[in-house]
Amino acid sequence: MDQSRGESHARIGSAVELSRDECWQLLSTQQVGRVAYVGDDGPRIVPVNYVLREGHVEFRTTSYSELATHAPGHPVAFEVDELDTAHHAGWSVVVTGRCERAMDEFNTVFSSPTEQSATPWAGGRRPMVLRIEVGHVSGRHVGETGWHHPEPRRS
Repeated sequence: MDQSRGESHARIGSAVELSRDECWQLLSTQQVGRVAYVGDDGPRIVPVNYVLREGHVEFRTTSYSELATHAPGHPVAFEVDELDTAHHAGWSVVVTGRCERAMDEFNTVFSSPTEQSATPWAGGRRPMVLRIEVGHVSGRHVGETGWHHPEPRRS
């Protein structure tokens, strides 16, 4: 404990590389991630609600959004994390791959929300489903070695 400032500091551990299975398990525990893509004015990062489906990351947007305009057909990055600032611990998982418009059985990119759809926290109609065709998954954990992984969320 730092008596001069009245703060306690947890022991800081080293970064540990996560296995691919651990990364997928951690991806399944969250609802919000960030998509990085390149727009007209350079790199952009936007938060999205997402679901994992058939080895892809899927999220909904509007057809006129910058994300819908610039991401499909291009490589993107997707990041999810969880931090415990009190214990100086946390994890981060990064997915990279090509973003595509998800097509339904009628060969359209617009689909009605289903139980398995990501429900955007932002208001308004978001009928376009974008999918990241995962090329690479990596992750790291930092902090106490005893810090547990969260449980997968239930639909």
